[in-house]
Amino acid sequence: MVYFDAASAAPLHPVARQALLASLDEGWADPARLYKEGRRARLLLDAAREAAAEAVGCRADELVFTSSGTRAVHTGVAGALTGRRRVGRHLIVSAVEHSSVLHSAESHEADGGTVTRVPVDRGGAVGAAAYARALRPDTALACLQSANHEVGTEQPVAEVAEACRTAGVPLLVDAAQSLGWGPVAGDWSLLTASAHKWGGPPGVGLLVVRKGVRFALRGPADERESGRAAGFENLPAIVAAAASLRAVRAGAAAEAVRLRELTERIRAQVPRLVPDVEVVGDPVRRLPGVVTFSCLYVDGETLLHELDREGFSVSSGSSCTSSTLTPSHVLKAMGVLSEGNVRVSLPPGAREEDVERFLAVLPGVVAGVREKLGAPPAPRAAAHQGELVLDTLGKRCPLPVIELAKVIGDVPVGGTVRVLADDEAARLDIPAWCEMRGQEYVGEERAERGTAYVVRRVS
Repeated sequence: MVYFDAASAAPLHPVARQALLASLDEGWADPARLYKEGRRARLLLDAAREAAAEAVGCRADELVFTSSGTRAVHTGVAGALTGRRRVGRHLIVSAVEHSSVLHSAESHEADGGTVTRVPVDRGGAVGAAAYARALRPDTALACLQSANHEVGTEQPVAEVAEACRTAGVPLLVDAAQSLGWGPVAGDWSLLTASAHKWGGPPGVGLLVVRKGVRFALRGPADERESGRAAGFENLPAIVAAAASLRAVRAGAAAEAVRLRELTERIRAQVPRLVPDVEVVGDPVRRLPGVVTFSCLYVDGETLLHELDREGFSVSSGSSCTSSTLTPSHVLKAMGVLSEGNVRVSLPPGAREEDVERFLAVLPGVVAGVREKLGAPPAPRAAAHQGELVLDTLGKRCPLPVIELAKVIGDVPVGGTVRVLADDEAARLDIPAWCEMRGQEYVGEERAERGTAYVVRRVS
């Protein structure tokens, strides 16, 4: 089996495994105790903190270990907002943040705060100027990921941090996807990360709060980890996380060059090998090992299952997965095609021959899935003065788009097709199809049931 889903979780690094096993024997005691076993555990914890702080580029006393990256985000956002509550209750996030940040924003809104969600361009990047415009006198905190988890686009953190610093607003950076590749540039104020993204064990997060940042915990306090992460430290996992971070950093520069070459080949070859494909994400400012593309007329869940049968583990931000019937919030914010979405994220050590086999297998897999979807039952349509009404109510992606493609030629150039659909994905996928196929998307209108998406035939 070939594992191409490192953006979800990287395989455990050999150094992490060695450190984990060794510290199970040496680091089981309470590091807060003064007896010999406790002192030994404290030495391991302090060494891990120093190593992690060196990799981040911060002071050791600014960094604490949490039970996960998500917990680090929730604690960081809540603590910064509470610490600056006298300034105001305005929070800024990007539209493509990880769900942990967006859930924190939703919780803040439910508690009476206000949130500005900064949009992104079609490549998935925010503009530093847009963040600067969103800053207000009552802004307590701004959040921005260093790189996107679904499409790999790197964000202009240094520029946004400068704008925030000028306005006196702290910036929290979610560095989960990028920290294994290098430190985060810019004068940020808070940072979070998660060990399983760089080959450490799951269940270890990092939270960094720079000196001088106002920070106040909500809820019960705890004496451990500067009071910012309650509970007994998972010391073996922490030691393994710090050891693996140092190890992956040592080879990051050379491995980044190699993985960029492999992902660039995927980006170039997939549109050539598979018709009706959109490669998404910034083509230049992106993580070394991530490439994402979407296939028209393909059920995303079926596509992933078929690739799994061929021996490839990949993931998807598609709207057509078993966990959700709505498009990925990242793809939706970018305004790109969501159906048949595949994210390939190569782990360090990924082999060129595996990438070549993936490229050899993919065209047949996509063609097979399209063939299985086949010619759906003839849609109920009624022509009236150059307009075709296409009823796809009750049908899920990608069927509305497939049926639209089949009937667009039935109207004259200049005529319209009104697609009736009640699948949320149609709001994203029909405009994306129009852009890919050179047709004009007129807009959406309310309908008695669902929504009418109007498309004008251009060619």
